[in-house]
Amino acid sequence: MSLRIYGNRLIKTLPGQDTRPTSSRVREALFNIWQGTIAHCRWLDLCSGSGSMGAEALCRGASVVVGIERSSRACAVIQQNWQQVAKPDQVFQIMRGEVMQRLDKLSGQTFDRVYFDPPYTSGLYQPVLEAIVRHQLLAPQGELAAEHSPGDLSDEIPGLEICRQKSYGNTALTFYRAIETSH
Repeated sequence: MSLRIYGNRLIKTLPGQDTRPTSSRVREALFNIWQGTIAHCRWLDLCSGSGSMGAEALCRGASVVVGIERSSRACAVIQQNWQQVAKPDQVFQIMRGEVMQRLDKLSGQTFDRVYFDPPYTSGLYQPVLEAIVRHQLLAPQGELAAEHSPGDLSDEIPGLEICRQKSYGNTALTFYRAIETSH
C-alpha cells in the first residue's frame, strides 16, 4: 500500500489497521494550522505508525524529525519513507520500542512540534502527555497535537494548556502548549 503526502510524493504503508495512517483530511488540516512553523523545526512523532506525519514534516522543511514506534515492521517502512524524502541537511531517527520507555531516552532534548497519535483505546494519552511535561520535551514556544476520538481526551494535563481543539468526523485534534512557570 502507499499514501500521497506533500508535494504529491508516495510513501509506503503497512497493510491492515495495525498502523492506521492519519487521514489526508486531518493531515492537511494539521499542517495548515501549523503552516509557517514547520521549516527548521524539531519534530517529534509519537506512535509513528506509517511515518506519514514525520515524512510530511521533512517534506515541509523540518530540520530534525524523531519518531517512536513499537512495531519493527513499521520502523523499517518509516526508515525507508524518511530516507526517500529527507534532504541531506535534515536529520531523522526512528526509535523502536514502547513510547513511555523511549521518552525517557529523549530527556534533555526539546521539540518545537510534537504529534501524538496512539491507538485510541491504548490508555497512553495521560501518561505520555505527563511524561512530555516531566522531561520538558516541548520547547517554550512549541505545540503538541494529540489525535484522538472526539470527547476521549482529558482536559486536565498538569503543565499543559489547551490552545485549540478541532474535530474532523470521527477524529479530533487537541493542541497543547506548555504552561509557562515563573521562577
